[in-house]
Amino acid sequence: MSVRRFWASASTLLLAAAAALGMAQPASAAAGGYVALGDSYSSGVGAGSYMSDSGDCRRSTKSYPYLWAAANSPSSFAFVACSGATTSSVASSQLGSLGSSTTLVSVTAGGNDVGFADVMQDCVLSGEAACLAGVSTAVGQMNNTLPSRLGSLYTSIHSKAPQAHVVVLGYPRFYKIGGNCIAGLTEKERTAINNASDVLNGVIAKQAANAGFTFSSVVDEFTGHELCSGSPWLHSVTIPVYNSYHPRDSGQLGGYLPAFRSVA
Repeated sequence: MSVRRFWASASTLLLAAAAALGMAQPASAAAGGYVALGDSYSSGVGAGSYMSDSGDCRRSTKSYPYLWAAANSPSSFAFVACSGATTSSVASSQLGSLGSSTTLVSVTAGGNDVGFADVMQDCVLSGEAACLAGVSTAVGQMNNTLPSRLGSLYTSIHSKAPQAHVVVLGYPRFYKIGGNCIAGLTEKERTAINNASDVLNGVIAKQAANAGFTFSSVVDEFTGHELCSGSPWLHSVTIPVYNSYHPRDSGQLGGYLPAFRSVA
């Protein structure tokens, strides 16, 4: 047998074995087009290296969608995630990139619908009582108004790209409770914020399942790398202020990218 025929046969056997064992073949997701939708956690705010043509959307070459596309070479890549996006603005301004040739979609949305930025501002500037009240209001919105908004967005995504595998990613917990932060928010505030993140992720996961989409949590990936952990993958309050409470480039690479890659 020639060397060429040997390697061709070996490759065929390996692919057959992978199929028989149900092993993932990462390149298969790149057979068609990939569209990255969502808010600042998908655009890569906080990671730096923003694309010059993305303006205030701040799409980063260190974000998980860009990193995944660079590694997997999909037939097309539309990176339309934008800082500040809500479920309604994703639906109204980002879905034009979807189509019948779209085979993979990623999306993060929901945090801005429940006033994420305002809650964190209250927590940093206005004291514990205002912080806890703001968190409570946000949790109420998560339970009462966000499910229908997510459901509407997911229905629109499916309508525009009916053949696509859609991956919905969640949000990290911000704080390591009992960690090494000696200033800033109280442990009661940090615990309330973490609990709210869990509620938010639960609501998103349920609506993703209802739509037949795949939900991928990033909580496990960020565990040990929260604020107050000593090795944070998130910014705390920082300059420029828009980076605050967003993943660093390490959080995109070590947190979001593996969570997406594992199910893409």
